[in-house]
Amino acid sequence: MSRAYVAWVVLCLVWGTTYLAIRVALESIPPLLMAGVRWIVAGSLLIAFFRIRGEPLPEQRQWWSLAVRGVLLIGVGNGAVVWAEQTVASGLTAVLVAVNPFWMVGIEALMGDRKAPTVRQVVGLLVGFSGIVLLVSPNTGMAAASGFWTGFIATQLACAGWSLGSTYARRRADAHMLTSVAFEMLFGGVVLLLCGAMMGERLRVVVTSRSAGAVVYLIVFGSIVAYSCYRYALQHLPVATLSLYVYANTVIAVFMGTLVLGEPFSWWMGTGAAVVLVGIGLVKEQGG
Repeated sequence: MSRAYVAWVVLCLVWGTTYLAIRVALESIPPLLMAGVRWIVAGSLLIAFFRIRGEPLPEQRQWWSLAVRGVLLIGVGNGAVVWAEQTVASGLTAVLVAVNPFWMVGIEALMGDRKAPTVRQVVGLLVGFSGIVLLVSPNTGMAAASGFWTGFIATQLACAGWSLGSTYARRRADAHMLTSVAFEMLFGGVVLLLCGAMMGERLRVVVTSRSAGAVVYLIVFGSIVAYSCYRYALQHLPVATLSLYVYANTVIAVFMGTLVLGEPFSWWMGTGAAVVLVGIGLVKEQGG
């Protein structure tokens, strides 16, 4: 169980920074093309690594299940977030994704273990989300910006796909989880690349060094490291506990926007971050 919590901490730290990295990558690379390349490269590197080590790869009869997970978790879950960041700032995107615990707990209750969340879990989720509201309340004027509602719908689609994929993956225990994760990345990346091609995405400008560096960061840390940690934690932690990583991600994403992009910081943000941590503590203690 301790390893699962280490993996959870990695998720909190790393995925909170990827919202900014995605925004930078999109400066010169179309969204679905960028996301597809990110996951295909990450999955291919992992597969090559396991092949060199002589690790067994998933059999063909498992590919359908892996493809479903890849499409839901990566194709929809990550692809829709990348799409949203075309019109919504990275910090605000993280805030919109922060409702994901409600999706995860609800879908798990309906389709997973069918156990209703406890009162303490519900309180923890509500406290955490109220912290998110405090965190961004000074920036609510951004909701009037062009493309906000398109981004909002995309983030909720991402939450639904991610939650469905997580529930589906949670019910399937693979003998060699990390090799299965590599194939999920590969299948999800291929779907994203195909969708981008169907929508006419092309590299119309020279890729900048900023965007290239952001993609490399997303491949190594956002995909290979953090996604593998997520899949490990998914199999070993209660859903209500695991889902709280999005709250920590939001705090980090907003602070990164402040530090890197010069977004304003106020006592509202500090108060919101503290409330978020209280919510995480409530649900984590209950689940662990």
